[in-house]
Amino acid sequence: MFSEMKKEIIEAGMMLDRYELVSLTCGNLSVRMPSGEILVTPSGMMYEKMVEDDMIVMDLDGKVIEGTRKPSSDTPAILHILRERPDINAVIHTHQPYATAISLIPGLTEFRVCITALANAAGGNVPITPYSAAGSIDMGVDTVKYIGNGHAVILSQHGVMTCGKDLNQALYAAVYLEEAAKCYLAARAASPNGETKQMSDAQIQQMVDVFSYYGQGTATIPEDLVKRLD
Repeated sequence: MFSEMKKEIIEAGMMLDRYELVSLTCGNLSVRMPSGEILVTPSGMMYEKMVEDDMIVMDLDGKVIEGTRKPSSDTPAILHILRERPDINAVIHTHQPYATAISLIPGLTEFRVCITALANAAGGNVPITPYSAAGSIDMGVDTVKYIGNGHAVILSQHGVMTCGKDLNQALYAAVYLEEAAKCYLAARAASPNGETKQMSDAQIQQMVDVFSYYGQGTATIPEDLVKRLD
């Protein structure tokens, strides 16, 4: 059942490893199928060793439909997100180090967009949620509470949750959030007073709008959309 999507999820998991967003067996991926079933990665298994039969298929109540493996320990949080947000069809959880490091800076309640790629992929500034334990439904509750129309939240002292209309959107958000976090932390370390340049709200929204034209099958970006903003 759902062989092709299972392959895509496993490949996406290996990409998370390749981009150093997960280590060993941490993190998880899940996808809602058009027919309503939820595919979830198994608990405690390396992505490079997963096969299709390791994936779990369940309903929104967590009843297993197919699969013999124990599902991710974060399944309660995942199901909460998917129940509360019918517009979300993919959820990725990582322990990516640079984005998580942002949550360790005292006083920050959001990671403000500092480079164009973050606005593109995350859909704007990324909220930093309160601390929640691994395996708790609180991860999902906080994601729903804080994510708004964006695609990512940073779980304080824990990791990252990204969400999207599909697996690709959630994956892009995770990868580019980490790239932005690297840039920000490098600039903060190099700056004599720890301050960094900021993008204005108008610049951020411009990049969110521009990204809707990204990729194949979309129109050419209108020239007036990319005019320089101060």
